[in-house]
Amino acid sequence: MEFVHELVLPNDDLPFKMFLFEGKDGNYIREKHWHRSVEIFAVFEGSLEFYINGEDTHLEAGEFVIVNSNEVHSIAATRPNRTVVLQIPLHIFENYFTEENFICFTHNACVQDEKIMELVGQMFETYTARESGYELKVQGDFFFLLYLMVTKYRRLDVSEELVRKGKNLNKLSIITTYIKDNYTKELTLESLAERFGYSPAYLSRMFQKYAMTNYKAYLQSVRVEYACKELANTDHSIGEIALNNGFPDGRALARAFKKRYGMLPSEYKKTKNST
Repeated sequence: MEFVHELVLPNDDLPFKMFLFEGKDGNYIREKHWHRSVEIFAVFEGSLEFYINGEDTHLEAGEFVIVNSNEVHSIAATRPNRTVVLQIPLHIFENYFTEENFICFTHNACVQDEKIMELVGQMFETYTARESGYELKVQGDFFFLLYLMVTKYRRLDVSEELVRKGKNLNKLSIITTYIKDNYTKELTLESLAERFGYSPAYLSRMFQKYAMTNYKAYLQSVRVEYACKELANTDHSIGEIALNNGFPDGRALARAFKKRYGMLPSEYKKTKNST
């Protein structure tokens, strides 16, 4: 099973990122990944299936989940939905860390759940309308949301193992961010280990233990993901897309793409052209 580190950047006019979930049309799977930011998925229509820390979480309309920093998770949307996603940079919570660079929020239901949904809905509605002063209104609601998160949802009873895993995924995130910035180049385990001051064997163990995948599979998954985006958004040939995303040729891309998505790049391109 491949896990992908996702790099999250805030909106240009806000200190966080807010958008409609990309799986809104259904028939969508986002494979297991992690990131340093804290995420909120708030479902307003339809439903979503989450997999977090080995547990399944089903979300119906009116429900949300908080995904903690560096929690490995996946998402399945089998039918259309309207889900607002907030991605909050970890540093925003720095005054409330329970350990160095560590904060953890509960996944369980709370009496404040309805208010959280109300705030997220208001924020998104105000942001999309973009009337005069919208940034102030959105950020006012956002800071109230943060207040509820740190006072009603923050977990103080965290285990040493959870903290240790979070710290090691933080270290790994620095490396995987570098990979995502340079995935088109030739990146061997040895060269990457040397760059970050690890032995190849130690770096390999980090991937296996904390990301539950090997380095080669991780790099391949990043390249396939970017190739998929290029297939969907350009008229480039499959050979061009392969070379643009670190594959030696179109056949190598086709093998990796079919393994990941269950179809050939040419088949995927036809489905996109027909929509």
